[in-house]
Amino acid sequence: MCGIVGLFSKSPEIEEALGSHLAAMLEQMSDRGPDSAGVAVYRDPAPSGSSKLTLFSPDPLQDWDALAAELGQALGGSPGPEVRSSHALLVVEADAPDAEAWIRRVHPELRVLSAGRTIEIYKEVGRPEEFVRQFALEDFTGSHALGHTRMATESRVTTEGSHPFSTGHDLCLVHNGSLSNHNRLRESLRREGIEFQTENDTEVAAGYLAWRLREGASLKEALAGCLDDLDGFYTFLVGTEDGFAVLRDPIACKPAVLAETVDWVAMASEWRSIATLPGAAEARSWEPVPGIVYAWERARV
Repeated sequence: MCGIVGLFSKSPEIEEALGSHLAAMLEQMSDRGPDSAGVAVYRDPAPSGSSKLTLFSPDPLQDWDALAAELGQALGGSPGPEVRSSHALLVVEADAPDAEAWIRRVHPELRVLSAGRTIEIYKEVGRPEEFVRQFALEDFTGSHALGHTRMATESRVTTEGSHPFSTGHDLCLVHNGSLSNHNRLRESLRREGIEFQTENDTEVAAGYLAWRLREGASLKEALAGCLDDLDGFYTFLVGTEDGFAVLRDPIACKPAVLAETVDWVAMASEWRSIATLPGAAEARSWEPVPGIVYAWERARV
């Protein structure tokens, strides 16, 4: 039993208060996932030709300034890190694949949680209320965001094992449920060049989507493929640079609700999370139909 939340902004007012709304939604899901919490926030696109990296270090004495200087010397950019607890955000004058590959090669002790143009991922063990405070979640602005509270069932409670998972640039996934064929699928995806950092089944689902998108599928096509290739029960919330999408497996034993107003689109495991949003009482709400992909994306300018 885990908790999922998502918020897609349709107005400047929601963008400016995205972090505070996300924090309130996440805290409502605390009892569904007291082990760890995490968010993916889409905001502040990197300049053309540059990319953003969100990094995690298990070392509380990590010298992020020195790392930023080293990264900037090697790849350009990175004027200084934005540090939040055990994580740091760096901007480099390089494509995301090159920046990510440099970190993995030169600093294997670090974990690349996200890489891309707009995505930032922050996650940590502990209760969601503490996570909200520790990472100053209410300070965030942005276009859209996903959140997750975890109750571990099939892998260890670690920072790396927390959600969201990102195995593609500007792509991430949060998941409530369990996959029964993730070990076999992980090996198949590794043969296709998809890398994994944990034994978590959700990371396999994220890797599957990254592979399908790399092979030319649209987001809706990649999610529809989950219905054929992923065994188990699940509710997925997927974030991309342009928006988010929701999928429930055909059995649909994991709860989910969607709601929409003129200012926002929201998704959560339970209505009480959406009820924290302004105008929720007047929102159009519904339960996602099993096996149907729901997506909201803004047009690129």
